[in-house]
Amino acid sequence: MTEHLILLAPSANRVYAADAPRLCEAELRALAAGFGLPEPDVARTEVAGVDYLTLRTSGDLTDAAVRVVSQLSAVHALFRREGDLLAPVPLERPRASYPGDLVTIQKYQGKTNEQWTRLLLNVTVAATRRPEKLLDGSMQVFDPMCGRGTTLNIALSLGLDSVGVDLDSKDFQAYSAFLKTWMRQHRLKHAADESSLRTSGRNRGKQLQVEVAASKEAHRAGDTQHVTYLLTDTTDLDGLIRPRSVDAIVTDTPYGVQHGSHGDDRLARSPLQLLDRALPGWLKVLRTGGAIGLSYNRHVAHRDDLVALLVTHGLAPADGAADVFRHRVDASIDRDLIVARKLHAK
Repeated sequence: MTEHLILLAPSANRVYAADAPRLCEAELRALAAGFGLPEPDVARTEVAGVDYLTLRTSGDLTDAAVRVVSQLSAVHALFRREGDLLAPVPLERPRASYPGDLVTIQKYQGKTNEQWTRLLLNVTVAATRRPEKLLDGSMQVFDPMCGRGTTLNIALSLGLDSVGVDLDSKDFQAYSAFLKTWMRQHRLKHAADESSLRTSGRNRGKQLQVEVAASKEAHRAGDTQHVTYLLTDTTDLDGLIRPRSVDAIVTDTPYGVQHGSHGDDRLARSPLQLLDRALPGWLKVLRTGGAIGLSYNRHVAHRDDLVALLVTHGLAPADGAADVFRHRVDASIDRDLIVARKLHAK
């Protein structure tokens, strides 16, 4: 029996860090299932006072298994245990390698922990018909309530194209200013255009369109990534995003604070009502075989109610043990996630 030890990256969030090993174990099981690998024999362990996840296999990890482990939201390093020694095993890094501060440098009140956002993306992708698109860079990601763009930045860091939507003009301007400044500071070849968003003569808001390459060589080869941010109403997307153009929808639903449409406080504080209005438009842009992953606060939305709502809109909730991703953020947020698949064209 061969043992591999997964060293987890530290989390800036102390509360999340305490749950990270358990969450990462559940994430690894979801990814293994999505990529068609055997159920992993994984457990948490401590070596010389340091916490690891131990992965036991009948021999060395296959290339496919290393690729999956490399995708984990909190993976920092991988080792093969050889007696009392640990031999490093190279991780497979993203196809487009951007500086790591892309997802860590932004600090603001209410920011979702970037490790959780990456985990939500991974678990959602694992439920899609073609999870391998995460590895080859062809996965299209959509965050319909993107705020200041944590999901967009994580997608970009993985070499993926992404689209985000939000109605908060302050968040839109903050993200636009951040990304433009960040690209200039890192001297990346890029183009960024901010313009009005109009369809059929109707003003729909604003849009930011970015094309960027991870290196000069990638730019010359035409290997670029695209980020689109639409400042508009997520419940009214007709004509703004091409139908069946995204593979995965990942988003934070309202946790019980202002986050709605047209300043409607009832929608802002009721994720079920907001989702009921928004899902038809979201599902039009999701490919058949794609998946939607929602992060939610169990204090303001019951899991059974979310499952019923997703089924009503023609989605198939993914199998999985209940509560495996549930964790406490603070006294007012008991966070969990739910994933559902789009099995039929709509």
